[in-house]
Amino acid sequence: MTLRIQCVCVDCHDPAAVAAFWEAALGWRRTHDAPDEIVLEPPAGSAADGVAPDPLFLRVPDPNPGKNRLHLDLRPSDQDAEVARLIGLGALRASVGQGPDVSWVVMADPEGNEFCVLRALTGDA
Repeated sequence: MTLRIQCVCVDCHDPAAVAAFWEAALGWRRTHDAPDEIVLEPPAGSAADGVAPDPLFLRVPDPNPGKNRLHLDLRPSDQDAEVARLIGLGALRASVGQGPDVSWVVMADPEGNEFCVLRALTGDA
């Protein structure tokens, strides 16, 4: 079978605002920019270009239904620094019932879409 994920679709009220957050967070580029949909792709020529699924931000009228059924797990080289940087971009820490002893940080983008910032990958993990 030759099947791969092309896009991860993110429903939002303001695609421009949510895409701007993720564009800055990931350092990716806009390859499609229309009022109701925006696509981000990895930097041209990078190892992820043409391989990683593209986030597609779609304008929808529906309110956020509550806890996400799908979310992104991001792997930084420095978890604390990355969490601080993402907060500076407009993300918030979020609680989805995780306990105090977890190794990841749950966050939400400017429209409340949850994602996790994992601990840095080490030779031990």
